[in-house]
Amino acid sequence: MKVRFVIAGITCILALVFITGCAKNEADRVSIQIKGSDTEVNLVQRLAEAFMGKNQEMSIAVTGGGSGVGIAALINRQTDIANSSRAMKDEEIKQAEDKGVDPVAIVFALDGLALITHQNLPIDSLTLGEVAEVFKGEIANWREIGGPDLAVSLYGRQSNSGTYVYFRDNVLKGDYSPQARRMNGSAQIVEAVKTDKAGVGYVGIGYVVDDKGEVISGIKVLNIAKEANLPAVTPLKKENVRSGLYPLTRPLYQYTDGKPKGKLLEFIQFELSQEGQELVTMEGYYPVTAEYMDYNRRLGIIK
Repeated sequence: MKVRFVIAGITCILALVFITGCAKNEADRVSIQIKGSDTEVNLVQRLAEAFMGKNQEMSIAVTGGGSGVGIAALINRQTDIANSSRAMKDEEIKQAEDKGVDPVAIVFALDGLALITHQNLPIDSLTLGEVAEVFKGEIANWREIGGPDLAVSLYGRQSNSGTYVYFRDNVLKGDYSPQARRMNGSAQIVEAVKTDKAGVGYVGIGYVVDDKGEVISGIKVLNIAKEANLPAVTPLKKENVRSGLYPLTRPLYQYTDGKPKGKLLEFIQFELSQEGQELVTMEGYYPVTAEYMDYNRRLGIIK
């Protein structure tokens, strides 16, 4: 009888120690919320997983929804980092400041925004002007620019997407065709174009290459010329993007409320480290240039 009581007592003590230890471990965990850009979501998830592998006390949750969603979450203090494939608008910065939020922009990767078509469409290059005319609906049939007699099928993003805004402001400089289909994400654009012989869409470069840097099956990545008298170049070559020769080169941002500190700063520094930038390349994007590293350094993010 006494033995039973001793065993029961030891069991209770061990259970209490286990529960207390679990509670302590949970209390020691550091959580980071990251929301926003669909262009960045897979890339940042990969970076977060690598960082958590080195920091067992960390818990990083990465979700998409679009740059606008991430920025709104930052303004409303619902995320630690807003992923954004575009710069914040003046009115968004004003909204943030009115709520006591101080948006700080960090550049952690570069993207060559890719124009993709079905792999069998016999067009290899376009000028920026032609791209604008296509997506505004002014060119409605591929035969108008040397292609087959097929009505153009347009695939783009929804208006909360940073890529939607970037493409509208920097390429179209006007409104999209009402015939353009608004897809929920970049992966959906890729899948739609794969099955549509007249399809064309725009996506971050990381969505169109595999882990070897080769273009995925079913699509073609177009060469783009800034003007008709200039050569068309591909975003598939790192030097074209990092030099800015490719006309749809853009920085990928992360916004924080004020200069990041503690584990949040450590995570961003990891992204900008040699290991982090190698992961950026493995995900199909490009490492930041020396100029952007200097920009991050002036912010006090890196030394």
